[in-house]
Amino acid sequence: MADPRGFLRSGRETPRRRPVDVRIRDWREVYEEQEFGALQKQAGRCMDCGIPFCHQGCPLGNLIPEWNDLIWRNQKSDAIDRLHATNNFPEFTGRLCPAPCETACVLGINQDPVTIKQVELRTIEEAFATGNVRPQQPDRMTGKTIAVIGSGPAGLAAAQQLTRAGHTVVVYERAPKIGGLLRYGIPEFKMEKAILDRRLNQMQREGTRFRAGVEVGVDLTAAELKSKYDAVVLAVGATQWRDLPIPGRELHGIYQAMEYLPWGNKQALGELDQEPEINAAGKKVIILGGGDTGADCLGTAIRQGASSITQIEIMPRPTEERPSSQPWPTYPMVYRVSSAHEEAGDRLYSISTESFVGDGQGNLKALAIVETVLVDGKFEKVPGTERELEADLVFLAMGFTGPEKNRLTSELELELDPRGNIKRDENFMTSSEGIFVCGDAGRGQSLIVWAIAEGRSAAAAVDQFLMGRTQLPSPIEPTSRPLTV
Repeated sequence: MADPRGFLRSGRETPRRRPVDVRIRDWREVYEEQEFGALQKQAGRCMDCGIPFCHQGCPLGNLIPEWNDLIWRNQKSDAIDRLHATNNFPEFTGRLCPAPCETACVLGINQDPVTIKQVELRTIEEAFATGNVRPQQPDRMTGKTIAVIGSGPAGLAAAQQLTRAGHTVVVYERAPKIGGLLRYGIPEFKMEKAILDRRLNQMQREGTRFRAGVEVGVDLTAAELKSKYDAVVLAVGATQWRDLPIPGRELHGIYQAMEYLPWGNKQALGELDQEPEINAAGKKVIILGGGDTGADCLGTAIRQGASSITQIEIMPRPTEERPSSQPWPTYPMVYRVSSAHEEAGDRLYSISTESFVGDGQGNLKALAIVETVLVDGKFEKVPGTERELEADLVFLAMGFTGPEKNRLTSELELELDPRGNIKRDENFMTSSEGIFVCGDAGRGQSLIVWAIAEGRSAAAAVDQFLMGRTQLPSPIEPTSRPLTV
């Protein structure tokens, strides 16, 4: 274990964020680097708890107490080995995961939990800095070929595991560049794309092949796919966004979050010769949805120079403390302040949008809203609270309902489950022989750690299918779910 008295000597300390007035002037990541000695003290807070419930909070099965202890002892090389043993991409999860491991930390029962996520991130960054992240090329090739459709975290995890098992793996992505939502949905201030490119370079050196700008089902038919490859892994995500079909939805100025965020990323990376097609500069912006995607829209609009920003959530404002209905070690719904929320904007809760109001020329002018109360699980309007909010732009950030229904799913004759996700058996296989599915396409919208766990588990299932046996780890079952009451 780490420092036996660490949790008694030291309190929780997280890295500082760059000053707001500085960071909103650029697109760089918002956190400053924490001094390594201070990080060691944080790792030393990991206590000899007997049963590390952080393992239950994380679907990857991360060996958290082990690499906390190794970092505390300054054994960085051993620490990255233990971290990479369960997590292909700790540099992604260390930046983007909401850390259900921390809410399950035993220390968190009556104290602030260990900064697991920060120790994880610093471990991988130290490894990259010292050259301890090397390509792991297979000892031998199996002669089997596998296509992975989609290059988000689930697809990349599956591809890396299968490549290391000796299979020839080709990753197809319909977007111009590899990365999926990691590239096009995550703003630069949360994760700079050089971080993604760094890992993709390692995967290429291991032997994984990438084919961007290819839409499977259009540029490559399902029949060609099945004839060319011994197995196919679908990691196409849950990209069917939830809409808001209320009066005025047809007005100009209303966009889905994922229609907007890619333009922010292109602007941040200097990939545009002109102003972005969707630009918040000088405009009154309203964001519908109080989650992470809404916060991403908020931070992007701030950096583009929006004149005002309001984020609206239909649910009541969460409590500051863990609700009694969501006891340890579950992940609680509490009031959280992201870096974007620190920077600007108002947050309104218990608000329902009744209609979009136009200016008579087809453009958005305002939102008609009303306050609500939650009664017996239903939202009821509060009489007399109707009003309008001025708006030039509205971004819908209300989540996703499942994978898109397109030519690929129809040509492969895939069955769907009652929730609209691609149906699969206990081995991640769809209703079509040799076609597997992992990530949000099979699970539904979820977290990045679950996507990576799905990719690793699906890779083991594919390897077993092709070779009759496998040594690849399988951290979860298709039916595994997060800790809940």
